Amino acid sequence: MNAPLLELRSICAGYGTIEVLHGVDLVVPPSSVVALLGPNGAGKTTTLSVACGLIQPTAGTVLVAGRNVAGVAPEVLARRGLVTIPEGRGIFPNLTVRENLQMATLAGTRLAAVEEVAYGRFPRLAERQTQVAGTLSGGEQQMLALARGLAVDPAVLLLDELSMGLAPLIVEELYGIVATIARSGTSILVVEQFARTVLGVADIAAIMVNGVIRSVGEPASIESELSSAYLGG
Repeated sequence: MNAPLLELRSICAGYGTIEVLHGVDLVVPPSSVVALLGPNGAGKTTTLSVACGLIQPTAGTVLVAGRNVAGVAPEVLARRGLVTIPEGRGIFPNLTVRENLQMATLAGTRLAAVEEVAYGRFPRLAERQTQVAGTLSGGEQQMLALARGLAVDPAVLLLDELSMGLAPLIVEELYGIVATIARSGTSILVVEQFARTVLGVADIAAIMVNGVIRSVGEPASIESELSSAYLGG
């Protein structure tokens, strides 16, 4: 029961001949929020891409629920419960809120069930069912992206820069929801450049610099190392 839902072991990966990750080890335990922090260009998004199958590592192993998923396609991993919310929210801006949620039914979930989860977590979306998604506020668009991801009841949720372009109060609200999602049983790996926005809800924090995990531990102990990591100390 305490086995990691997601585990990266000695991962090396990159783009063509350029290696970005150099032996990355990272564990996401059940029902927990793991924050992967570090400056721009540290390799955080590449790590997420390896975890969700978009990039195949050149060395190392990716385990989901203890199973090696090397070579498994991203859509297959998503059907198995590993869902990614990419940077930039990934909604369909020309569709309404309800039509965006309807896209989640392609995985086999009924629309009524998708809407029940979405509007239960995000009552604001219920008020905007017929509104075109591109006209929502940035925070509401991020809520819609999260709602669509939660529609398939994921075991692991990968979040890339949830706070990007949002006001601090909205970010605080969203991360409060993230903490609630984790308590309900979903494991979450969240990448953030703006580290202190996520430390308040994280159970574990890891600092990545130049494609290497420099430190892993409780958020309170990691926070003291952030300045040197971001400033290159």
